Amino acid sequence: MQLMKNTFGNILSIHFIMAGIVLLVAETIGLWFVSTQLNLPTERQYAAMWVYQFAVLSSVIGLIAVPYNSAVIAHEKMSAFAYISIMDVVLKLGIACVLPLIPYDRLIVYSFLFFCIQLLNRIVYGIYCTRHFEETRARMVYTPTLFKEIFAFAGWTLNGNLAAMGFTQGLNILLNIFFGPAVNAARGIAIQVQSACQQFCNNFQMALNPQLTKSYAQGDLDYMHKLLIKSSKFSFYILFFVIMPLLFEAKFVLHIWLGIVPEHTINFLRLILVTGLFYTLSNPIIVSVHATGKLKKFQLIEGTMLLFIVPIAYVLLKFFHIPPEGVFMVHITVELITQYARLRIVLPMIGLKLSVYIKQVIFPILVVVILSPLIPFVVYHYIGYGGWGAFLGVCIICVLSTSSVIFKLGCTVSERKFLLEKVKVFSHKIIKK
Repeated sequence: MQLMKNTFGNILSIHFIMAGIVLLVAETIGLWFVSTQLNLPTERQYAAMWVYQFAVLSSVIGLIAVPYNSAVIAHEKMSAFAYISIMDVVLKLGIACVLPLIPYDRLIVYSFLFFCIQLLNRIVYGIYCTRHFEETRARMVYTPTLFKEIFAFAGWTLNGNLAAMGFTQGLNILLNIFFGPAVNAARGIAIQVQSACQQFCNNFQMALNPQLTKSYAQGDLDYMHKLLIKSSKFSFYILFFVIMPLLFEAKFVLHIWLGIVPEHTINFLRLILVTGLFYTLSNPIIVSVHATGKLKKFQLIEGTMLLFIVPIAYVLLKFFHIPPEGVFMVHITVELITQYARLRIVLPMIGLKLSVYIKQVIFPILVVVILSPLIPFVVYHYIGYGGWGAFLGVCIICVLSTSSVIFKLGCTVSERKFLLEKVKVFSHKIIKK
């Protein structure tokens, strides 16, 4: 237990150091960039500064909270994770409900309330962990050997996270410089929808991630391979099942939600949803390489490839004058190439053949992606853009088509038996009630 306390104390120290670095960079270079380089309406610069400051504080709180969030997941207390997530969602929904009633600048109020939710999450996770996990009661400590080992691991992980943040915010900056804040708003709306959809498969993967790490630590590579394949395949199916109606009915959904839909938002949403599908395949691979602890080569190659998104997009915007949608196409293309690099690096580390991964993950996914939209596309083509009747019709056809193809062609015989058993158990529960 003492070793666990020392480990947690050193991890806590490292995350406070990282939070301090983020705060320092954000309040110097970041503040200068936002003040002088971004294309912001003059009358909204005051609000933008407040939003930036609350965003920085939210990021710092998020970094400090990581050790406690990770402790909950490592102990596989998914019920606690679920309850806190529900609280988070309800509070954010509450913000959306009360915001129209606020007589002050709503953008500033929104950013402040969002920061308050981040702070509350940190407090709740901290209280839960200190009550249930003895090692999390440790204070920040510095144990040279342990600190160096953890910092090396955390440093390479941070390198990958910074690369992801770099290309994400880099694209935002490029869109702002070349097209103005209206396009940033369109991208922000699309990302909100995508984040809500992504949460479905994130929760599924969250439950499997600790098992991936444990199976590698115990040397049970066969079980790890099965988990990796199932996590990759079914998280893709879950997200694809959710987003396919949105891909067809993006215009209707955005019109109902916003009334007036900003230009480019529909195309942005469709492209971002497709990008999210690739994330479902990358996450199990990233968790697997973290389990091995061999991060240096992986993070250097992955981070460098992802950062190329920004200069490639800049060149295409500057010299070839591509539309804003082209930036997302660059992202999708580089993400595809990067995923191939991830597989080539990580699969040999865990003893899984690339041919097996392609046969058991890629091929079934391609079958589902190619065949599932065929009937919905024909229906949507004849119905066209309409009211609630057309929307519900397309959604029902999408659900039936996707679930049928996934069940018949996207699953193995054993997986179909497992799903049928789960459906029977669920049906019996419903009947008894």
